Amino acid sequence: MVKLVTTLGAGSVDLYAQKLAQNLDVPKIYTNIYEKTAKLFNISFLSAKAMKAIWEDWHFIRMLNQENSIVHLPNHHLGRHGLFLREPYIITVHDLIRYFDLKGYSTFIHRPNPRDKFYLSLDYRGVKKATRVIAVSQTTKRDLVRHLGIPEECISVIYEGIDHQVFRPVSYRLVDYPYILFVGSEHPRKNFVGLLRAFSQLKKSGKFEELKLVKVGKAGGAEAEFRKQSLKVIEELGLQTEVIFTDYVAEEDLSAYYSAAECFILPSFYEGFGFPPLEAMACGCPVIISNRSALPEVAGEAAIQVDPDNVDEIAATLHEILGNEEMRKALISRGVQKAAKFTWKRTAEQTFKVYCEVEESLRTSNKQLYKIKTTEEVKTLPTYEYECSHCSCRFEIKRAFSDESRVVCHRCGGEVRRIFSPVPIIFKGPGFYCTDNAGGSHKPWHESNTDESMSGDKKTDQEVVGSK
Repeated sequence: MVKLVTTLGAGSVDLYAQKLAQNLDVPKIYTNIYEKTAKLFNISFLSAKAMKAIWEDWHFIRMLNQENSIVHLPNHHLGRHGLFLREPYIITVHDLIRYFDLKGYSTFIHRPNPRDKFYLSLDYRGVKKATRVIAVSQTTKRDLVRHLGIPEECISVIYEGIDHQVFRPVSYRLVDYPYILFVGSEHPRKNFVGLLRAFSQLKKSGKFEELKLVKVGKAGGAEAEFRKQSLKVIEELGLQTEVIFTDYVAEEDLSAYYSAAECFILPSFYEGFGFPPLEAMACGCPVIISNRSALPEVAGEAAIQVDPDNVDEIAATLHEILGNEEMRKALISRGVQKAAKFTWKRTAEQTFKVYCEVEESLRTSNKQLYKIKTTEEVKTLPTYEYECSHCSCRFEIKRAFSDESRVVCHRCGGEVRRIFSPVPIIFKGPGFYCTDNAGGSHKPWHESNTDESMSGDKKTDQEVVGSK
């Protein structure tokens, strides 16, 4: 049975693992290895943290190998561990953001240093080695096929879900002013700076004096000073009193932020899936998204799409949605219907189906492998010729590694003596194959005919070995 590796942490990929664990009736392996890994970007190869990480990675790999089972690695940054597993494994890929940074195609988060490049390379080699890859969107699947060369038939697309018991409309408010909501990090790919510039234009129109921009979520990892960059732009635009940072908030409070917002916006350049738009929709909040990557695929017609490179378009769309109540109501209605389609139960059911498919595929492959091993020469072992002391019958016995078990005549049961004139025998996997002294054709011993001549006037029979 497949075992699910469940990562402990507060990130979105940890949430994915934890929600699967809650909804899947399979064995789980709990670990905080990814939580530690995520904090180690942009550190030196020779730092104490890096040395400690090597030991922890080795220990985790050793532990997984001791499971002697197929495992499901719930995010692609565990590929560095999967690469060294003996057993087949399944891996979920949420996006190729770090891959694009690694290759220098763009800077979605941060350009990796030499240590990061090494480990990210291991991650994606581990993804390519996986028996099956789960992609969280068609967008991610296309990226995997195009950039990593993974065959389409090896990738299963399974959308993530949201918790509808948490994300639903609530009536209470956490703040007493109108606001636009942004949820996420301040990585370059999130285009938070572009939103700040569009919000500045909106404020300059003079129609939304009390309107604020609320930003929920941490700035990002320690590899760069993301918050410092955001604050610099805010100061340039004169928005010091207009932008509110809340950093991390509990899910219950997050649903309140969604429910009370005038609208939610995520103008990202790249998303592998995108939880926040669906969470906002489930809470009855109108949504604006970019027209890039997986966002249109996930949100569809339930959200307004904008070009993330066009600040004027973002500002104009915000202005329209804030002043058009009919549009807001239509978006809210479509959004609630769209979000209802994404549940963790459905994600778990489809994931379990993949588990079953992989297990069945491996069973079939093992049967095929067995057949291959019984028809391909592996090594040559000796066979020995015996003569019965009672009926003078002669026959050959296949005996591997100087087997000394007792041999009796297959016809009369009498004692036999071994004649030391070994005849080559082809050993093919678990089956023994006979051949004549001249190196002629061979066939399985269990198919050999008792009347078939093997060498001159000698007869060969089925293997008869009696053990004491």
